[in-house]
Amino acid sequence: MSGPSASDQTRSPANLLYTDFEGELASTRRILERYPEGKVDWKPHDKSMALGALATHIAELPGLGAMLLEMDGVDIAAREHKAPASNSAELVKLFDTTAAKLRAAVANATYADLEKKWTLRFGDQVLLTGTRRELMRGLLMNHIIHHRAQLGVYYRLLGIPVPGIYGPSADEPPGA
Repeated sequence: MSGPSASDQTRSPANLLYTDFEGELASTRRILERYPEGKVDWKPHDKSMALGALATHIAELPGLGAMLLEMDGVDIAAREHKAPASNSAELVKLFDTTAAKLRAAVANATYADLEKKWTLRFGDQVLLTGTRRELMRGLLMNHIIHHRAQLGVYYRLLGIPVPGIYGPSADEPPGA
């Protein structure tokens, strides 16, 4: 793939490539705000991630985007596992912190930065590699969207109102 056109050179990569990120981050924050207390260990199935672990993972994911833009790669075998958030205030604070890091990293990224290779490893095993530009969509934003949808299912099963994300939901009908 060739680089950006001459007319695109005056636009930041964030404005050109990731115009939907702010909306996705806002939707993610809205669903995290509804995180229920007392349900940290709840799961809909034995093979499912616990609610607290899932919601905390979602809140941490924007930090992965910052790492994606600021480092050559990450070894997830060396990562520290954060204790699951116990309430929505704690979860939203974590999300706001990681989202701010992501916003700053995206704002500072150049086209050349986005074309650099990045690698996700588990110890010596390479799990995936690609350009930062590609992985910002696939590894970061699609990952957040995927887990946000899972969280919506958890909420539905627990009777927690699910916010409308791309339009109305059963709990937020049109005009509500």
